[in-house]
Amino acid sequence: MGIKVVYIEDNPQNMRLVRKILGGAGHYVTEATDGASGLEAIIRERPALILMDVNLPDIDGLELTQRIKADPTLSHIPVVALTANAMYGDRERCMAAGCSGYIPKPVTKNLLLSTVASYAPQPATEPAVPDRASS
Repeated sequence: MGIKVVYIEDNPQNMRLVRKILGGAGHYVTEATDGASGLEAIIRERPALILMDVNLPDIDGLELTQRIKADPTLSHIPVVALTANAMYGDRERCMAAGCSGYIPKPVTKNLLLSTVASYAPQPATEPAVPDRASS
């Protein structure tokens, strides 16, 4: 079962690749090409997960993440940085800004799908009922 994802990315090729991977796996992707429209999409869609490019044309992705985490109505939504910033210390900067996860570009299908799956709500399990016949 797919989850609702907002993907904020200004590069059309990256957007197309992630849309294809996630859509093919049954996830519902809402796209935004800059921070302002991304924030609008998050408020409107209330996704289960946000995938955030760090280098956006208007608001830096890390600044936008901090804004999301400062908003009590949005702060529960996990943000995963999906970024070409893959140098020493970049992961730590993303996590310090409030990201729950980090995926370096170029993204691989397996890493993207396993990361998204790790944020999917787990189905509730029925509590074990003792077998009364054996008592």
